[in-house]
Amino acid sequence: MSRRTDRINEQLREEISTVLARQIKDPRLNGVISITRVDSSSDLRSARVYISVLGNDKQRKEALEGLQSAASFLRREIRDRINMKHTPFMTYLLDDSIQEADHLLRLIDDVKPEGILERSSESIPNQIIADSPASNLSSGD
Repeated sequence: MSRRTDRINEQLREEISTVLARQIKDPRLNGVISITRVDSSSDLRSARVYISVLGNDKQRKEALEGLQSAASFLRREIRDRINMKHTPFMTYLLDDSIQEADHLLRLIDDVKPEGILERSSESIPNQIIADSPASNLSSGD
């Protein structure tokens, strides 16, 4: 992507977030919704808007439905806020990367550090430990 497209994507992301926070009164959109990224086509006539919704699957589905029903309003607001030749047609998609990252972090947290340390110390040969400088000091040589 070009720098111009990147700038426009970021501006679209910021403006959509602002409109959602200040002007949309749909109860389906009352949860924590974040616009994670916007990917515009090269001709800037269409854009994929990725959202992250804090909540369960039902809340994510409802938020997506709420955004889709407010799509024409959002497009008009974006047209009024950003001076572009063509306001992109926006498609809203769920971005599961945050949920996937959270799941991975939980899996990592479930691993017991003691188990890792025990296994790693067992793999050190006893001879190396016996030949270490610290073991020579204790023998009184």
